[in-house]
Amino acid sequence: MVHEQSRDLRDNAPPGTIPSRSGPLLETSMAIYELRTYTAAVGKMADIIELYNSAGWPALSKHPKKLLGYFTGDIGALNQLIHLWKFDDDADRRAFWAGIYADPDFMNFARQMRPMLIAQENKLMLASPWGPHP
Repeated sequence: MVHEQSRDLRDNAPPGTIPSRSGPLLETSMAIYELRTYTAAVGKMADIIELYNSAGWPALSKHPKKLLGYFTGDIGALNQLIHLWKFDDDADRRAFWAGIYADPDFMNFARQMRPMLIAQENKLMLASPWGPHP
């Protein structure tokens, strides 16, 4: 994951790379994972799930398949909707979201959902050089 405190390191890295905290420079063309967590207002999770079923998922499913999974929070993550996306690189990620935000069906869904949310957190991550990757 690229940390905020390493932003100054990224500013000085050669083009097309990002610094690793403990190793060589990583190419920015490697896959990027985006973890999005939406926190719903208490009592609104059932409404959000219904809205995703009726409008959100139909809008999202029209776009290229970048989604790895949607999850709802359980113990310790109450009232959270969590989704994980995989992109080829930053350009792929930006193009995907630009297409989503240009979709009137998705924007209609987003306008209905936003009032039910109290927080949104996005994390961009890179796969480790070991272990399984989705």
